Amino acid sequence: MNRETAALWSRAIKTCHLAKRITEEEPDSAASRAYYAAFYAVSARFMMDGATFTKHSAVETALHRDLVKTGRWPLELGDAYSSLREIRMTADYGGDLSVDVEGAKDAVDSAWRIIEAVHNENPQMFPLEE
Repeated sequence: MNRETAALWSRAIKTCHLAKRITEEEPDSAASRAYYAAFYAVSARFMMDGATFTKHSAVETALHRDLVKTGRWPLELGDAYSSLREIRMTADYGGDLSVDVEGAKDAVDSAWRIIEAVHNENPQMFPLEE
């Protein structure tokens, strides 16, 4: 694993743990961090295939095209990633809308499922512990 991939993976794990810790007191921030945890994990996974992206939407498109539609990942994980992207938009740009604690908890759970999916594809390369 190259340094950039390792850094993304480490960031995914740390960011998801942070999101979990701040869920109760800062649900908007937790939801945003949960999205980024999943984004970092999926980006690290694609980087191992030599693919890098400049847009968040490109990562989501690749996830659905290359992982979900091919049957490598279940549809539920694709839906979870898309939901994380939507909740992050509310958390970061929602104006008078905000994420509640339950929504933040769901976001953290979804991010962790995505992290586990990346881990399960290559447990030695993507360990769950930091």
